[in-house]
Order: sequence, then C-alpha cells, then structure tokens
Amino acid sequence: MRRFLRGLLLLALLASAGPAGAVSGVNPTGVNVSHTGVSTVFLTFFDLGQDERVSDGFWCDELLDPTSPIVTSVNPCRPGTILGFLPARNNLAGRSGTAGLSNLTDIMTIPASVSRRAFQTGLAGGDGKFFYVRRFIAANGAETYVRVTCRLAGGGARVPLALTDVRIRFEGEDGNQPVSFISRDAPLPSFAAEIRYNGSGRLKGRWEVVQPGDPEPSPADLLTEASLPAEQRGMQRRYTLIDRFDVNLPPTGSYTLAGPKPSQVPRNANGPYKILLRVEATNDREGNSSTGAGVVSSGGVAGFPMPTLIFFVGSPEETAVLRRELAGQALTLMLPQADARIPADRPASFSWIDIGSAALYRLEINAAEKRVFAALVEPGAGSYTIPPWVRDKANEPLRWRVVALDDNGQAIAESKWRGFQLTK
Repeated sequence: MRRFLRGLLLLALLASAGPAGAVSGVNPTGVNVSHTGVSTVFLTFFDLGQDERVSDGFWCDELLDPTSPIVTSVNPCRPGTILGFLPARNNLAGRSGTAGLSNLTDIMTIPASVSRRAFQTGLAGGDGKFFYVRRFIAANGAETYVRVTCRLAGGGARVPLALTDVRIRFEGEDGNQPVSFISRDAPLPSFAAEIRYNGSGRLKGRWEVVQPGDPEPSPADLLTEASLPAEQRGMQRRYTLIDRFDVNLPPTGSYTLAGPKPSQVPRNANGPYKILLRVEATNDREGNSSTGAGVVSSGGVAGFPMPTLIFFVGSPEETAVLRRELAGQALTLMLPQADARIPADRPASFSWIDIGSAALYRLEINAAEKRVFAALVEPGAGSYTIPPWVRDKANEPLRWRVVALDDNGQAIAESKWRGFQLTK
C-alpha cells in the first residue's frame, strides 16, 4: 500500500511539472504596466523544448488557479475573461540560446485597448492585476501555458523604460510625407525624433545614415537593441555614423530628441538617403530580465522597428519631377533616372517610394515587350539590386517599372515604365 501511494505521488509530481522538454518558467514573473496606454516588456521563457513552438499570446483578468504559474493542457484563464490577443505585427518572439540554454525571448506589447479594459475592471472592484499568457505546443500536441502578472500603475518611473511611438521628421514638415526631396544646392533642414515612452531612465544611441548604394537595412536592423535576444545584440548592420546621443528621460511620457547638425549628414551623391535612429539597450531596474546565464538590459525596448527619415538628393529638375509624381499619388520611381546608362560591370540598384497599402512589390525589367527579369520585394526596402546575369543584356534598350500588390497578389498601383541601358 505504501509503495502504491509513493507511485501515485510520483505520478502527480511528474504531471505538475508538465511534459518532458516543456518550457519551465519566465522572467520577470510580474511587471508594472501603464493603466492608460501601450506597455512593452522584455520577457525570457526558459527551457523551450527542441520540438516545442510558441503559439498565441493573450491577456485575461481572472485565472482558474491563481497559484499555478505554469499549466498544462488547459487554458488557465477563466472563460469570458479574455481581454485581447497579441497583435501579429507586435509578435517579436524568437529562440535565444546563450550559454547553451534554449530560451525564448518575447517582447510583450500590451495594446492600449487591453490596458483600458483591465483598468475598467479594476474600477469595478478588481484588484488592479491582469495576466499575460503564452501558449506553447509540442510536436505531440501537448500544450503548456505560462503566465506573467501585469500590475496596473501609472506610466511613470515604476514601469519599464519602453518606447511606445517614434516619429522622425524634418523641421516644418508634418511627417506624413514618405520622402522629402532636397535639391543639391539646398541645405538639409533640421530634423528631430518625437518619442513617446513609458518609464524613465537613460536613452542612449546614435544617428546613422544609409547612403545611395548601401545595402538596405532589414526589419531586424531597425529594431532597438533592447528588443533583440542577448546573442543577437551587436550583430545589426552598421551604417555611416552621424552623431551619438545620451539623455535621461524623465517620467513625463514624451520627449523630442533633436537630431545632429544637418551639416554633419553626408550628401556626396545623388539618390535616396535614409536617416536611422539606433537605440542601444540600457540598464533598467524595472524591466531587466534574467536569462539563466545572466541579466539582459531592457531599457529602450520597443515592440516595433524604428521609423526612418527618407530624403532624395538630386538636381532641381529631378526633384521637381519626383514631387509632381508623388503629388499625383502614383507609385513613384526614384533611381535610376529616365534613360540612365549604367555600367554593366557594377551592381545596379533600382529604388522607389513605398506606398502604405502594399503587401509586396514586383520589380519588372523588359527588353522591348519581352520580360527579362522580375523580383518580388517586401515593403520597407524600397530598393532592389539585380543579379549579375541580367547584365548580359548590356547595350540593349531596357525599361523597368514597379507594381504594388495586395495580400491576394492583385495589382493595386503601378509606376510608369522608365527606360535605361546597361553599358559595357
């Protein structure tokens, strides 16, 4: 009988520990979040199994069993208490493997709608807490749910330092134009970043510029350093340094970060430029996360890539044409210019101005009426470098255009055809 009872106890312990190779915990287990707007927090989930994948994330304001931070097989939220789900655009979760560990880095971005509903529940007699739940699924279908306690607070000093909205604009512009056109003989206007944030602390980083001919930054290159897993920090592509910044943000929620002097921005060639705001991770007592192999700094975390400030440098005639095309709401081509002659022994890049509604872009190159080359390009790049074999068409008259596609692959906008030639 005693052996039988010991067997039952062992089975109970194994069941409570979850399936073998299942995620075993999270850090931090609880955080203070803003009760009025967006909140973003860096989280580390421990011991993600090799055959285990992260699924959806959601928030609720009541648990079936408040004592258990990890639950298997059953959703821990009481039915009818779900506040919302993690938006796909804010899902930056990824595996992290520092010091031989198999963790998951997750950037929890709480939408303002979720915070508002949780706050309303608190006003109705709740305890001022709600819960973030991440679901993990193993290859055999076994599910593990891990929760983080979110405590409602103000957006001031007692919440993690997180950027919730960033806009970069030239002085005198409203920031709604996707690109500015600067004549070669005109000075570059002053620019600044308008930043909304939670918490307080040190904002540190640098201004960089992507010049014509540079490789385009990827979405991962535009994330703040604190939004990356520990082993990926320092691995983002670097561009030409303009200047550095290091300021202390008070718990006021908004700050205008002045850009460097316009004279410091290089303008050595005609073409498109992108000014980047690169935010480095800083120590943040309210939001730092333990990974099991050390503590990761999370000051400056954000649930979205940083915006870029795009401007085009050219002759007064070139910039005037581009302004007219953009005002006409057409899909606007940038470089190469009409009837350009491009040396065939050099990389040839084609660039255009993104429009907000496109899911993909198709770059097309034709010789007469025959298709020579086509490529699909994701939004945000606005540029593509053709492969070397296309240069076999040297000395033939060619033309190119860009077509914007929606989620179903249907064309929603297209540019005019523009002629060019590859020359030997």
